[in-house]
Amino acid sequence: MLTGALLILAPLFFGFALRLENRRAMTVIHYLVEGLVYFILALLGLGLGQMSGLTDQLAGMVVQVSLLVLVLLVVNLAGLWLLHHFQPMVPDASVATVSSGYRRLFLAGLKPVLAVLAGVVAGYSVLPDLPMVEDLATAMLMLLLFLIGLQLRNAGLSLRRLLFNRHGMGIALVLAGSSLIGGLVLAPMLDAGLYQSLALASGFGWYSLSGIVIGDALGPAWGGVAFLNDVIREIIALAIIPLLISQRPAMAIGYGGATAMDFTLPVIRSSGGLGCVPVAIASGFILSFLSPILMAVFLSLAG
Repeated sequence: MLTGALLILAPLFFGFALRLENRRAMTVIHYLVEGLVYFILALLGLGLGQMSGLTDQLAGMVVQVSLLVLVLLVVNLAGLWLLHHFQPMVPDASVATVSSGYRRLFLAGLKPVLAVLAGVVAGYSVLPDLPMVEDLATAMLMLLLFLIGLQLRNAGLSLRRLLFNRHGMGIALVLAGSSLIGGLVLAPMLDAGLYQSLALASGFGWYSLSGIVIGDALGPAWGGVAFLNDVIREIIALAIIPLLISQRPAMAIGYGGATAMDFTLPVIRSSGGLGCVPVAIASGFILSFLSPILMAVFLSLAG
């Protein structure tokens, strides 16, 4: 039953087990990961574009994405608010303003959407039916997870420091737990099974992973829903981090999910100060490991 889970997780842990000392190789891996992310998202869009009855399913996808985004927003922020109440972080009073790079980062959050849209247009109106798209996307995902494992292992971060960061671990566990509660609430609303709903709620903002993993297991329509839910989370996080971090750091850091250790980290740093960086990296790191595990296990149980 858990064969699918092991297949997804094996490249990630294999990459994490390897140590590289060559900085040039790590630079190459960085650019490979960036390119693979957009290639995989374009393949996701291609699968959507070639899906039969796409136009008939779009309205349903909009409703499903809206439900996912709204319910997870409420339960995540509620859980993180409670965490702040019982385990408060002290804001960095020395930080005054958000850096000018915030707008650039916010606009960069739209790039994944453009990659998917390009794939949709190509699949719907340009390219012939390509039956190998799903297999190619799965292979590219395996390579991406292997490279991400290498990055996590060779980021110069102490695993002990990350896993035992009190605030970071608390944020990650509350974000994951509240998301699963949201998945339980969403199950009857989404017209999906319980385990499928829990898998959809387990992306934690990692859109390049959730879109392909969910799409591979449940079809391109659900893959599109998972992708849009997580990319919208990232965009909302970029908007609310500067608003919340001075008074509620756990809420600002936590809502970004897995992206707190990479994409939203510059905004967390510029608007929250250096003290927030270890917490953000720790929470994002833990969620980056939990997300593929939870999705793969739930999808295996659903199968």
